[in-house]
Amino acid sequence: MSATLSTTVRPAATKRPGALSRLLGACHDGIVGYFVRRAAIKRLNELDDRALRDLGLVRSQIEAAALGFMSDPSRAGM
Repeated sequence: MSATLSTTVRPAATKRPGALSRLLGACHDGIVGYFVRRAAIKRLNELDDRALRDLGLVRSQIEAAALGFMSDPSRAGM
């Protein structure tokens, strides 16, 4: 009898999150990512041109760098 019971009861640990949970998680990740990128842009804009040059950036590249659209030139050959 216990063998029959163990096959009919589904353990709670194997449940996957539902579609709504995944959707809300994706929305949360997107919103958090947006605010992290905006904070990075703000901090980079506060730097002077010399500090930006030390990072390998010019002021016009700040948003592209924060959004991840710039590649690392030192890794171009890899």
